[in-house]
Amino acid sequence: MTLNILFACLAGLLVGVSRQVNGRLSLSTSPLIASFWNHLVGFVALTAFGFAVGGLIPPGAADAPWHAYVGGPIGVIFVAAGSWLIPRIGAINTALLVIGGQMVSGVVLDALRTPSPAFLASALGVALILSGMALTHRRR
Repeated sequence: MTLNILFACLAGLLVGVSRQVNGRLSLSTSPLIASFWNHLVGFVALTAFGFAVGGLIPPGAADAPWHAYVGGPIGVIFVAAGSWLIPRIGAINTALLVIGGQMVSGVVLDALRTPSPAFLASALGVALILSGMALTHRRR
């Protein structure tokens, strides 16, 4: 479990660094160009890794439903939005708003997928966290 926690923390650190790099690139180019290069370099790296490890294209990939591939365009929008927001509202505000949006969508998607009695507790927890974030930001 500790390894999973460390891996999640590392992923979070890399997201922050990636946003900063793309935000800086968007200042000298544009958010669209920054997002393009982010995804092009990522595609090349992932393709090379996929060929090295194997199983890059699994059997049945062509038979997957259309919504299985929606994550790609959503990722492009996410990276472009981050590239646009970082120089305008800063890294902390961007991260807080993105995390807040992730928490809200996580609670909503969990409730739609498998309604549980813990939904109200989760929703209340997210509301408290978002309220705390808003209060902290307001004091600045």
